[in-house]
Amino acid sequence: MANTTIIQTEGLTKVYGMGDILVKALDGVDIHIEQGEFVAVMGPSGSGKSTLMNILGCLDRPTEGRYLLAGQDVSGLSNKQLAAIRNRQIGFVFQSFNLLSRTSAVGNVMLPLVYKRGAGAPPPAERHERAMAALEAVGLADRANHMPNEMSGGQRQRVAIARALVNNPVLIMADEPTGNLDTHTGHEIMKLLHDLHSRGGTIVMVTHEPDIAAQTQRTITMVDGKLADDGHGRRQ
Repeated sequence: MANTTIIQTEGLTKVYGMGDILVKALDGVDIHIEQGEFVAVMGPSGSGKSTLMNILGCLDRPTEGRYLLAGQDVSGLSNKQLAAIRNRQIGFVFQSFNLLSRTSAVGNVMLPLVYKRGAGAPPPAERHERAMAALEAVGLADRANHMPNEMSGGQRQRVAIARALVNNPVLIMADEPTGNLDTHTGHEIMKLLHDLHSRGGTIVMVTHEPDIAAQTQRTITMVDGKLADDGHGRRQ
């Protein structure tokens, strides 16, 4: 059975500025990522990798080109529509964890479920149950009622990963997930990401560390807003 294409971009272009002062942060980028792939994105500062990740994560829209997420063209959606896509289909893991400091681990993991609106919003008991299941999956069920300042950096990143998982997203976006961690803890977080990948998760990870990128299935390299290498030997 053929894999499902989770990410497909066609001529993805992003231009910033006005008039004569224009910066082309992305310049006609074509990328395909299939369901179940674990892909790293690398590139020097100013290469366009952050802009690419923002668009792939539905945090921004391209100036030109198309982006299909799990078959849906999201290129021209409104901010409200993009927010709904992010909530339903994308799980985010950030370098700085982005946890609410006065909220317990289980409370932080429940946030994407709390933000759901309409008929799909789960009742409180189900939110708690799903959040606990996500914490169990990352080995932190026994820290459910701890506050972020009562946990180590590695434990906080595990909470962030549990939060990314709680909605069963089609895509996990990880932005330098080991960047604020020591080497040993970074390896633990990578092991957890590999475990998620082995269960069928699709993960796209930005990293500046070649040894971390080498642990993924392929590395997409960006240079000057263009695709320098898609990990299959193809270039723009």
